[in-house]
Amino acid sequence: MSPSTASSFVPFDGTPQDCEACARGERLGFLFDFAYQPIVDLAQRRLYGHEALVRGPAGESAGQVLAQVNEASRYRFDQACRVKAIKGAAELGLAERLSINFLPNAIYRPEICIRTTLEAARTHGFPVERIIFEVTEGERVEDGPWFAAILREYQRIGFLTAIDDFGAGYAGLKLLSDFQPDLIKLDMDLIRGIDADAPRRHIVNHLVRLCADLGVTVIAEGVETVLERDALIDLGITLMQGYLFARPQFRGGAAVDWATASR
Repeated sequence: MSPSTASSFVPFDGTPQDCEACARGERLGFLFDFAYQPIVDLAQRRLYGHEALVRGPAGESAGQVLAQVNEASRYRFDQACRVKAIKGAAELGLAERLSINFLPNAIYRPEICIRTTLEAARTHGFPVERIIFEVTEGERVEDGPWFAAILREYQRIGFLTAIDDFGAGYAGLKLLSDFQPDLIKLDMDLIRGIDADAPRRHIVNHLVRLCADLGVTVIAEGVETVLERDALIDLGITLMQGYLFARPQFRGGAAVDWATASR
């Protein structure tokens, strides 16, 4: 089914429905795992959530894993990622929000394809309202209205939604005009050296004000220095993610360096 033919989907009502792609359950043919990186709330001095970051079983990069995904396995990989990320977070006892990246071009009918995620959340006791579905702005989507409809359906079911790498992808403000997510994550290229870069500060300042008007929360990702942290706080951003606070970690979870999180 192509995205354009799936645009007029019916709302999810919890009724079991057959999904051939879910039922086949073929193996992917490669292994992957997840590392978890904290998102910190500097205003409240607490964890806001964790992002599940795909890695190889021996810590290989996300790029190496994604290079093994093709059109035939895209859907199964997307579904497997959701289940594995939720299971891993539950086993680690992560009590905050969990941000999971998903592949919009792997979704055919969101009201059916979301069933696997809902079942994983129930099985592992992870509340749906603490799950964030995060899509990178760099993912090229040919049918914008269909994509916005997917995100609206996820919101309606009770998930939080986020646009990742905002300011570096194909859609830009057009995507934000079609759909207002709960969160946007500013791309690290906008954050890098923002303390010494006036144009970057002006851009981020206006994005923060725009998002405030739209009721969208802003997260700065890729924060690596105290000076970047302070510049972002001055711009009104208090949710941050980056090596300054904690690197992604496997099984043991990542401990936040609250000394650098404090101003």
